[in-house]
Amino acid sequence: MKTNHIHTLPSLSINCRGRLLSLATPVVMGIINVTDDSFYEGNRMRELHHVVEKAGKHLAEGAAILDLGAQSTRPGAEVIGAEEELNRLLPAIHAIIHHYPEAIISIDTWYASVAEKTVHAGAAIINDISSGDLDPAMIPVAGKLQVPYIAMHMLGKPATMQANPAYENVTREVLDYLIRKLAECRAAGIRDFIADPGFGFGKTLDHNYELMSQLHLVAEILQTPVLTGISRKSMIYKLLGTSPVEALNGTTVLNTIALQQGTHILRVHDVKEAVETIRILDKLKG
Repeated sequence: MKTNHIHTLPSLSINCRGRLLSLATPVVMGIINVTDDSFYEGNRMRELHHVVEKAGKHLAEGAAILDLGAQSTRPGAEVIGAEEELNRLLPAIHAIIHHYPEAIISIDTWYASVAEKTVHAGAAIINDISSGDLDPAMIPVAGKLQVPYIAMHMLGKPATMQANPAYENVTREVLDYLIRKLAECRAAGIRDFIADPGFGFGKTLDHNYELMSQLHLVAEILQTPVLTGISRKSMIYKLLGTSPVEALNGTTVLNTIALQQGTHILRVHDVKEAVETIRILDKLKG
């Protein structure tokens, strides 16, 4: 029986505060939203003991990275300022590090000041949905901090990104954008650049699936690690006529395809299922 071709992953690693995290076999990033209005209600938490509990669960299930975010990026969500974001993130970082000192923490922010202060507090990765477009100081700060930087493609801003997004060729335009950002990051001294094509950020249902079908081009052309975040997103539940709560099966299907297309990091709400997907595909690869 012939199996689908699985794109070969380059042997890559990223430097997380002096610890090398290998991406030769894909890894899982577990989402922790320190916010009241995440689009997926199973991941909303503000109390520190809930944050620590979620971190422990993610780590026990095999997450290599914990991605902390305090700003909801769903369309129409209220934007909070850098000070409020820090007020939510810093206690969460301190609590996680106290209980799990070996945890690798990524901070989901577009504010350079938040990135700088949270890295000094113990975070090891910056995850910026705006790739420096919402705060021009972000890329220079990331270069100065010498931490891995995740640059995502987004059309417009979170509040307006889904207002009739249009492309001539979505894959080419996303690639062109990420190529420019890679050059900008290299010039700023960022060594570990991770590309995120930004599923669901300024893209229609059809754009998302067209991009998924050609996702292998991102790693092949950029020659950098690729992060894919499609966990419980509308590209699943709108297609199937369900809801985020019912979107785990669809998430696993798309994570499988993303891995076959060369993804190195899966950003997910459900760590156990993503880790199992990686293990099965790794076995299939031999």
